[in-house]
Amino acid sequence: MAASGGVPPSETRGSRVSQKTISEKATCAGVGLHSGAPAHIALYPARPGTGIVFVRTDLPHAVEIPARRTALASTRLATTLARGDATIGTVEHLLAAAVALGIDNLRIEVDGPEIPVMDGSAAPFVAMLRSACVFDQQVARRVIRIRKPISLRDGDRAIRVSPAPQLSVSYFVEYPHPAIGKQRIESLVIDGANFERELSRARTFGFLHEVEALWRGGLARGGNLENTVVLDETRVLNAGGLRFADEFVRHKALDLVGDLALLGVPLLGHVDVERGGHALHQQLVERILATPEAWTIDTSYASNIPQIAEEPTLAATA
Repeated sequence: MAASGGVPPSETRGSRVSQKTISEKATCAGVGLHSGAPAHIALYPARPGTGIVFVRTDLPHAVEIPARRTALASTRLATTLARGDATIGTVEHLLAAAVALGIDNLRIEVDGPEIPVMDGSAAPFVAMLRSACVFDQQVARRVIRIRKPISLRDGDRAIRVSPAPQLSVSYFVEYPHPAIGKQRIESLVIDGANFERELSRARTFGFLHEVEALWRGGLARGGNLENTVVLDETRVLNAGGLRFADEFVRHKALDLVGDLALLGVPLLGHVDVERGGHALHQQLVERILATPEAWTIDTSYASNIPQIAEEPTLAATA
C-alpha cells in the first residue's frame, strides 16, 4: 500500500497546533464483541488537558477510567482498561478513530463493560465523531516526539519506533492460511483522511476453530459474521467477502493506532511492527514511557499558550 500525505503544514511553518475535542454529543448502541452485553455509548466534549476518559455509568457510582497505560488491565483478545473493579473492554477501535481525527479530549460514557463492536471496524466511530464536529480548543497540543529509536523483539515478533515528523505505520503479518499469507503496509501516514480511506473499514477477524473454542469458553459472545471476518481452513466465510484484499494487516494497523492512544498524548514517530498484536503494542507503549531519554514533549510550535491545567503523567508504569 502506498503511503500518502506528508508533514502537516502547521508543523512545517512552526505555527501553533491546538488541542481538539467535539462540539456536541453523539451516541450509538450495540453489543460487546466478547461480552455479548448490550451497551449504549455517548460522546461528550471535554475540556483542554482532560485527555480521553471512559465513564462506566451503569455502576452504583459512575467510574472514570482514563485512556492511559496506567489503566491497562488486559490485552487478551482486545485492549481492556480498568479502575478498581470497573472495566471497559475493546476500546481500541474507538480510540483509533479519535487518534486519527486528532481528538485530544473526549468523555465517553458507557452503560456496559465493553464498547459496542458495531461492524467490527472503526468506520462507525469515525462517522460518529465527524458528525459531532471536531474543533480546535485554542490550547497548545503536547506531543511525544521520538528522538532516538526504541525497539523490542520477542522471537519472530518485533516492534520499533523511530524518529519521523508525523505518526506513520508499517506493519507485517504472516499466517499459514491461503486467504492471508504474508501482508504488509508500508509507511502509511496516519491522518484523518488516510485512516478513513485505508484503515477504518478493516474488520476484526478470527478463525472458525478458535471462535468455536471461545464460544465454548463463554467468550466472543457477541461475535458473528456481521461484525467479524471468520475463516475456516481454506476460505473467508462472510457472504460479502473481504473489504480489502489485505484487510487482515489493515485491521492490525488499526488496532495499533488505537493502542498507541494509551501514551496519553499523540505520538510523532514511525512505528514498524512484525507479527504484532495488542500485547506487543502495549509493550512498546510501556517501553516508550520508561525511556524518556529517547523522546521529548514538544510544544515548540506554540507560543504564549496557557499551561494545560491537568497534564498527562508521562512516567514508567512497571
